[in-house]
Amino acid sequence: MRVSLGERDALIVVDVQRDFMPGGALEVPEGDKVVEPLNRYIEKFSSLGLPVFFTRDYHPKEHISFKGYGGVWPPHCVQNTEGAEFHPDLKIPQDNKFIISKGTSKDFDAYSGFQGTNLDQLLKERGIRRVFVGGVATDYCVKNTVLGALNLGYFAFLLLDAIKGVDVKEGDSQRAIEEMLCKGAVGITFEDLK
Repeated sequence: MRVSLGERDALIVVDVQRDFMPGGALEVPEGDKVVEPLNRYIEKFSSLGLPVFFTRDYHPKEHISFKGYGGVWPPHCVQNTEGAEFHPDLKIPQDNKFIISKGTSKDFDAYSGFQGTNLDQLLKERGIRRVFVGGVATDYCVKNTVLGALNLGYFAFLLLDAIKGVDVKEGDSQRAIEEMLCKGAVGITFEDLK
């Protein structure tokens, strides 16, 4: 498959934050392996003047998803901590970039970059029709962001060479990929871009 990029396309980089990287509070195994391929996509989109959106978990200390507050996860990506920062090697462009913070209210969980954020509004303002989504974790925030995009009427490409999953249960990531493709997402790799 060959995909030509145009003015109605945007890249969404999901949660490439220190706490999700090896050694982080909520480690995605080999999560740092998404950085290099994502940088290639970022460079490609930026060189064409296309917008790049970076989602991030940005939780208050007493967030509902944390084990101490009824959730299932250890505390992670707490606001204004090192763990919430993007991976230091992620190349965030100077221009045409947007940081989307999610899970910012202690009583509201958000796996999708669209939940409780202005991502949909920002995409619509720019006439975006197609989104290209990569990052971590395949089986949680990537999956929910892709499904959210599809539900809102966007055409979604899943960047198969730029995602990694948690696999709490073995096979979760593969099942997530199959669900996204089944719901209408199209899986591509960097070589598929013209």
